[in-house]
Amino acid sequence: MQPPELVNMFAVPFAFSRLQDHALLNPRLRRYILQQEGRGAEAANPRPLTQRNAAVFESHFNLFRDNEPAVQELKAFCWDQLLALIGRLNGYDLATLERLQIYSDCWFHVTRRGGFFALHNHPNASWSGVYCVDPGHHDTERKSSGALSFVNPMIMCAMHMDAAVAKMPLPYGYQIANLRLEAGQLVLFPSWVLHDVKPFEGEGERITVAFNCWFTLPEEATE
Repeated sequence: MQPPELVNMFAVPFAFSRLQDHALLNPRLRRYILQQEGRGAEAANPRPLTQRNAAVFESHFNLFRDNEPAVQELKAFCWDQLLALIGRLNGYDLATLERLQIYSDCWFHVTRRGGFFALHNHPNASWSGVYCVDPGHHDTERKSSGALSFVNPMIMCAMHMDAAVAKMPLPYGYQIANLRLEAGQLVLFPSWVLHDVKPFEGEGERITVAFNCWFTLPEEATE
């Protein structure tokens, strides 16, 4: 007798990329971001919403509009990766992708020891991303230090736990996904997914760039 066919009926798409030349770009990004942080309130988000503490600096949301070459290089990489993902998931050809109009917010976080970012998602956007400029230097015994943590939308599958389901790993299980970001790593995810950043327990600065995107697809021009 043949076993039953296993089908992944529901899924949440995440994408992971690594910038090949991050060792060249990231020091430039780091210098620029720390310079901007040094401007204080002038560069900060004037209307913070998600709970965080004083060990986290969050910038204004116009970072990708800055003319700084390092920022524009990062933007080009992020858009290239995001459009490739959107094309693959939606079955769009290159001509369709080139018609997409991207709207976005972009900002950076500089996190020092003890800094955290509470549970949230990103309303009014379809895709979000986080790029790691510098992960900081984690205390070796703090395994969850600075982890980008995604809440499993299937968390209700834990309503009844017995021997038939207790050992199922992701993507079938109820576990939360904790990511310890590395320099040059880009994570793309649907904006509705709840996530937080665990307290950073280490030396130096944990520096990330985040963005939200939403799109329109104008009709093709007709002769």
